[in-house]
Amino acid sequence: MSRYIALLAGIALWAGIGGCTIKYSANGATIDPEAKTVLVRYIENRAPQNNPQLSQNVTEKLRQKILAQTRLTQTNDQTADYEFRGTITGYSVSNSAVTDIDKPASARLTITVNVTFVKRIGDKKGFTNQSFSRSADFNASRTINEAEPQLIAEIVPNLVDDIFNRAFANW
Repeated sequence: MSRYIALLAGIALWAGIGGCTIKYSANGATIDPEAKTVLVRYIENRAPQNNPQLSQNVTEKLRQKILAQTRLTQTNDQTADYEFRGTITGYSVSNSAVTDIDKPASARLTITVNVTFVKRIGDKKGFTNQSFSRSADFNASRTINEAEPQLIAEIVPNLVDDIFNRAFANW
């Protein structure tokens, strides 16, 4: 009789563990098991000042991150399981530190992106017009044109990580 109860308890435990429907991955992303496709729309640049390649750079980095770290496939289907839309709304340079003689010692480039994440499957809890902003400092003796490639290479991956984590890890 006790073996019968132990067998039933073991089957119940196995069935309970096997019945979980949320998939967790090594990178912390939670993807609904039924989700298969993602549409990452072109992220438009509407900042008053801008870099002409920034939109393409952010869009491609986000697509690459999603495809590399999830099992989702990119589609152009308007009814994709997950959809990202965004706009670059800020691209500004400011002083971040001054010397004792009122000259800037360092400057800061700040990029802001507003993103909408639509989930058409699962709990359907996306987000609307979430603002993501990242900055990087550079020596003020350099011009923005000299520092810009390095700054963008530093800022964009961090922005993409923030967007990805908010969408898939709910951070």
